Amino acid sequence: MTRRALIIGGTGMLAGCASALIADGWHVVLPSRRYAPIPDTATGNGDRKALWVQADWAEPKQLASRAETALGGRADLLVAWVHGPARPSVLRAVAPLLADGAPVVEVHGSSSANPVGGCPDPVLPDHPTQQVVLGFVRQGGRTRWLTHAETAAGVLDAVRRALDGRPPGVHHVGEFRPYPAHS
Repeated sequence: MTRRALIIGGTGMLAGCASALIADGWHVVLPSRRYAPIPDTATGNGDRKALWVQADWAEPKQLASRAETALGGRADLLVAWVHGPARPSVLRAVAPLLADGAPVVEVHGSSSANPVGGCPDPVLPDHPTQQVVLGFVRQGGRTRWLTHAETAAGVLDAVRRALDGRPPGVHHVGEFRPYPAHS
């Protein structure tokens, strides 16, 4: 039986996460404004096993409709990196595409969460949700943003936790705030 994943925001920094799911045999659907094919690295022949769907967060119902067609059934996993005010409307629009109890992984930039207030509440309470907050890396006395590979690895770790049925949680990738280094 083919497992289906819907990855919103998966053609950029999350492409490595999409590639890992493809290598594990998942049927992956990637709604995005711009065409960005994800190669099948498992076979080494460059065939695409992910389906790109032209869609925009500004039109959540159309995004959901196009994703539904490409999925060919209900999604067993949702990974979503949707910024700001578009997040609730996009996630609610795709909610009917998810299998009952399908896990959700919500990805947040550090500006959408804070150390005191935490992450925003998950949008889809009927689905176990892992949340990932992306930070920065301290290196050589300086800070830098996470690389695509570091981001994808952190999100993939949360995906594995979700698929293993672990309790919902918040996962930080990198450091959260650029506090001065302690000696």
